[in-house]
Amino acid sequence: MMNRKVVSVLLSVFVLFCVCMCGCTEETVEKTVETVSSEVATDNVAAEKPTYIVGIDGEYPPYSYIDKNGDAQGFDVESVKWIADEMGFNVKIQAMAWDGIIPALHAGKIDMVYSGMTITEERKGAVDFSEPYWKVNQSVAIHDDSDLTMDDFMAGAGKVGAQRGTTGAFWVEENLVNKSSLAADMLVTYDNFPLVATDLQNKRINFAIYDTPAMLDAIAGKPLHIIGEIDTGEDYGIAIRKTDTELLKTMNEGLARLKASPKWEELKEQFEME
Repeated sequence: MMNRKVVSVLLSVFVLFCVCMCGCTEETVEKTVETVSSEVATDNVAAEKPTYIVGIDGEYPPYSYIDKNGDAQGFDVESVKWIADEMGFNVKIQAMAWDGIIPALHAGKIDMVYSGMTITEERKGAVDFSEPYWKVNQSVAIHDDSDLTMDDFMAGAGKVGAQRGTTGAFWVEENLVNKSSLAADMLVTYDNFPLVATDLQNKRINFAIYDTPAMLDAIAGKPLHIIGEIDTGEDYGIAIRKTDTELLKTMNEGLARLKASPKWEELKEQFEME
């Protein structure tokens, strides 16, 4: 039989061990609870900052384009990034085919179109637009070897190239094709404007029509030049689903803040907008 003194000592050691373990357990639990609470708080903050997918034309400099590194660049791209920081949300830029960009908005694949989209009555029937942020006209270009004039263009004296789904293509349809100045098959439409510029350079078409700032960028360094502008006075706006009224308010507020900030002039100078 074990000595009573030995039993007493062992019992004391055991009790002391249990007390220590309880203390450690409580401290560990407290630290664990504190860490979990901190992580939950961080997750909640992240969850409160939404991410919106911004649809762009990836070949529309100086407004929006994908550079050689695969990064989105341009006046509109930098504008929406600034607005996102200012208004407290994240953005993901998604380049896509222009003629399918409004259907993509309706399908929920993107949350807005911020890429030099002209506000038209037809488009206003399908989407809501922000307040206008830029104004442009259409311009007409020819090959340097050509003697064609704006009078020839208006008379339908040659093939006209335009990007599909753009207001340039719409203008030719409404003002030349529908008024029988230009045969329907003399309007050639393309997926993007670089293809138009290439065909004009290769003399497969006689004229090209496009928004003036983007036209200047597209023909730079090529044997092409602008022969005139059409005073269409188009306003650019951000297209948003009609159901996203809060997002529309946010973007209008963001635009107002951007245009009132020094950043607006910096962006205009950076992308040579004026």
